[in-house]
Amino acid sequence: MSGPGAPIRCLIDGVSGRRIPVTDRGLSYGDGLFETLLVRDGRPCQWRRHLDRLALGCRRLGFPTPAESTLAGEVAGLLRGIDAGVLKVLVTRGDGGRGYAPRSDPRPRRILTLFGAPDYPTEWHLRGVVARTCRTPANQNPLLAGLKHLNRLDSVLARAEWSDPSVAEGLMAGPGGDIIGGTMTNLFLWDGAGLLTPAVDGCGIAGTVRGLAMDLAAVMGIPCVETRLARADLIRARGMFLTNSLAGVWPVRRLDAHEYDPEDLPLGLIRALWQEAQSPEGPGQ
Repeated sequence: MSGPGAPIRCLIDGVSGRRIPVTDRGLSYGDGLFETLLVRDGRPCQWRRHLDRLALGCRRLGFPTPAESTLAGEVAGLLRGIDAGVLKVLVTRGDGGRGYAPRSDPRPRRILTLFGAPDYPTEWHLRGVVARTCRTPANQNPLLAGLKHLNRLDSVLARAEWSDPSVAEGLMAGPGGDIIGGTMTNLFLWDGAGLLTPAVDGCGIAGTVRGLAMDLAAVMGIPCVETRLARADLIRARGMFLTNSLAGVWPVRRLDAHEYDPEDLPLGLIRALWQEAQSPEGPGQ
């Protein structure tokens, strides 16, 4: 099997292949969206949340959402014989000529890619991760905020700021200095009584596990407030954790030179979030 960085299987509009036309607007302009899903027991996790965000993004960008039945059938075929991995669902506006103006009858292209399972160290979940702050600011655009669109150069540049394999993630701020989240994660602070998480109405991504964390907190009676967070708020917090669809949840034990005790976090929520984030629910074999 290939490593997690190399695709194992690819489908383009339902056909096995690894080439797209140079006229695809996703390549030319980043005109599209993507979802990255963890695969366990031959099925994707958090399938409904990912589909809902993809549909929201398609509506916001103004092109048709692929039919759920089409995506489900293609995903089931792609995962046949696979137990664990990473599924990337990418939808572009399709082909177009030169110039920014989209065609009036867009024909979205579906690109499904299967990768090997993520290989994050187990201790990152058990003992917490080391994180750092980044110089690169997050792009701000209220029309695109929250979406997993293809324009991710701010995260690319921020992730290029370090090469130390012991550092799991870097936190990014928006143009005004408010902390937005990580290059690939959402951020939660614990103040001893409730959770604080950055609002994603101007920058950032409305992560699927972020949404799950907020829902679980509500069920458990733990207050969770979306707000503006400054660097000082990070230092004052009793604890911090990061979420994304592949990692699930990572407690943070150090941010730059500041230490946290992961045991101070609401561990019942952390355990439930870890379990729910990795529960398969989508189409499969």
